[in-house]
Amino acid sequence: MGKFMNEFKEFAMRGNVVDMAVGVVIGGAFGKIVTSFVNDVLMPPLGQLLGGSRFTELKVVLQDAVMQGGEVVEPEVAILYGSFIQTIVDFLIVAFAIFLMIKGINKLKREKPAEPEAPAEPSAEVKLLSEIRDLLDKK
Repeated sequence: MGKFMNEFKEFAMRGNVVDMAVGVVIGGAFGKIVTSFVNDVLMPPLGQLLGGSRFTELKVVLQDAVMQGGEVVEPEVAILYGSFIQTIVDFLIVAFAIFLMIKGINKLKREKPAEPEAPAEPSAEVKLLSEIRDLLDKK
């Protein structure tokens, strides 16, 4: 059991796993922010433009609810296309944000490093020694 735990600890402490875990947590929080933005900020004015209805209430009823007295015996069957559209808007905002992030990261990767300075001119002694070396090589 000790070997198993050591292997698991080694796996869990690798940089990629920790980075991925941080990404999942931040992604989940970002998803909640986007969902709140879509539900609470973006969709209410859009619903007003569509005649004052709440966007999540847009639906096509396939079968009405069966009522008996004041009690629902069988709930309605409906296609909730308003909620579906809202979820698509959520997804598009998250996908666009991820696209911008990846684009920025790729731009940083493509930037060329500063060009190294040209080598300095050799000193007079180095030139003289090089000439002596070349003369000795000829003999």
